[in-house]
Amino acid sequence: MDDLPVGKRACLYDATQMSAVMDSMARQAAVLLYGCPKIAIIGILRRGAPLADRLTQLLVEKYQIPKPIRLDLSVKRYADDLTLLHPETQLNEDRQIAGIDLSGYALLIVDDVLYTGHSLLRVVEYFAKKNPAQIRVACLADRKVSVLPIKADVVGVDLQIAPGDVVECHVPPYEPTFEINLLQLDVSQK
Repeated sequence: MDDLPVGKRACLYDATQMSAVMDSMARQAAVLLYGCPKIAIIGILRRGAPLADRLTQLLVEKYQIPKPIRLDLSVKRYADDLTLLHPETQLNEDRQIAGIDLSGYALLIVDDVLYTGHSLLRVVEYFAKKNPAQIRVACLADRKVSVLPIKADVVGVDLQIAPGDVVECHVPPYEPTFEINLLQLDVSQK
C-alpha cells in the first residue's frame, strides 16, 4: 500500500457501515431482479468483481434469487487517483463473455464508483449488443457528476464531494478492510 497517492484521508464508511450498505444494495437489486428467470451479474474489474461476488451471495442467501451467472469484464479509463489513462475507454473482451448467449437475461453490472460515466456507458453499450431482457447498474459509490446520460439503478452511497477529491473504495481482496475513504490529494505532490 506504499504506492497510494499522497494526501489527507478520511474514512467515510467503515467495515461495519459497509455491511449495512451492501444489505441496502442487495435489497434494491432484489426488487429489480424479482421474477427474472435468467440473471447474469457482471463485475467490472478490479473492485467491481469482489463487490459483485458479495452482492450475488446476498441476493441468493437473503432474497432467494436463483443462482445467477457470474462474469467479470476488464474496463479501464482512469487510474485510482482519477488520472486519465486512456482518452477512449479500454474494454477487454474475455473469450468466455464473447461466446456466451445473454439474450433474454437480466444483467446487473456492478462497479465500485460511478464517476463521469464513460466506462459504464461503454460497458452498457457492449452488453446491449447481446440482446438482454434488461440491463441494470449497481455502484457502491455514486459521485453524482456523470457527464453522460447514465445512472446507477442500485446505489450504495451518494457522495457529492469536491471535484479534485478522490473516492477510494477499499474492497478485499485488494485491500485488507472493506471501507470507503475520501482522499484530498496533496497538490504539491502532483
